[in-house]
Amino acid sequence: MTKGMSRVATILGFIVALGLVAALVFSGIAPRLRARQALVELTNQTAAPPVSVVHASRAAKAEEVILPATIQAFIDAPIYARTNGYVKRWYFDIGARVKQGDLLAEIDSPEVDQQLLQAREDLNTAQANLHLSEITAERYSGLFKTDSVAKQDVDNAVQDAAAKSATVKSAQANVDRLLQMVAFEKVVAPFTGVVTARNTDVGQLIESGPSQAGAATRELFHVSTVDKLRVFVNVPQVYSHETNRGMHADLTVPEMPGRRFTGTIVRTADAMDPATRTLLVELDIPNSAGQLFPGAYAEIHFAIKGNEQTLVIPSTSLIFGTQGLRVPVIAGGSKISLLPVTVGRDFGTTVEVLSGLPADAAIVANPPDSLVEGEAVRVMQPKHGKQAGE
Repeated sequence: MTKGMSRVATILGFIVALGLVAALVFSGIAPRLRARQALVELTNQTAAPPVSVVHASRAAKAEEVILPATIQAFIDAPIYARTNGYVKRWYFDIGARVKQGDLLAEIDSPEVDQQLLQAREDLNTAQANLHLSEITAERYSGLFKTDSVAKQDVDNAVQDAAAKSATVKSAQANVDRLLQMVAFEKVVAPFTGVVTARNTDVGQLIESGPSQAGAATRELFHVSTVDKLRVFVNVPQVYSHETNRGMHADLTVPEMPGRRFTGTIVRTADAMDPATRTLLVELDIPNSAGQLFPGAYAEIHFAIKGNEQTLVIPSTSLIFGTQGLRVPVIAGGSKISLLPVTVGRDFGTTVEVLSGLPADAAIVANPPDSLVEGEAVRVMQPKHGKQAGE
């Protein structure tokens, strides 16, 4: 073998050895590089905040709005005494049904009875004086025709008769007043209803006006009409134009679960309360069976027509900031886009979105406060797709 060929063989051997060494080095470094790249990618994915997404749902054709209310009697009145005295007897207790004009109690008032006797005697005296004055005036008028008396005497007699006539009318008015006071000794029901309270008993002193200490007069009875009931509801402004006269609504009470009583809107205030931004609505509820009680707490269920063009999303998806109300959605698979929206009705756990949100948007369910525009996130895929409100 020549010297040149030996040198070529040496170089080739060196190249082969170098290739083997390079192959060995590369085979050891490449997995490490791939592992490092995978670690970087995993770190970036782990560092991105995890979020879960939901999709908006369409508003229902009709929704049920539940509002608190208090049941009231259709007619409700406290019964007071109109004369002083002592309770002689009473005839109806609580729970008794009475008709208009039924005698509830009698009051013994001897002072008023004696005043009536005195007034009647005063009336008799005034009538006797008037009769005498009328005879005198008629006599003087006849004598004047024969020039037997002066004109002045005739005028005095006529005017005296007129004054006595006024005195008779005054005495008659006093008798009529005392007759009414005597009539007030009998306490009667002003309308047909149920006695819901009796605050007196036999022998108790009754005063028709405030006491000397200025305390309020105590009522004797309380009567309520319960065959029909009134319910007043404060309807929020957003539903005010959907609650009109003639509209039907259901009433429920906690002591009768599953039972509904139908009522009708009979009138509204036609003005918003500036303090609460609510509309006062009155409903009438038939109660011929007497199952509902005045003063009870109730809930009114209104069937409000919905707007199917609007979207409903979880209220937790809203972000309140200096730039207004926004909803975070997933854009480009893993980036956050904050969309400004206009909301409508608040249903508690969900809200109505009027504009600004695409129907197919992937909405972040519970966004953290630190979420910013364009931030990378890690979308957590739920086992089953969820809609807003589920």
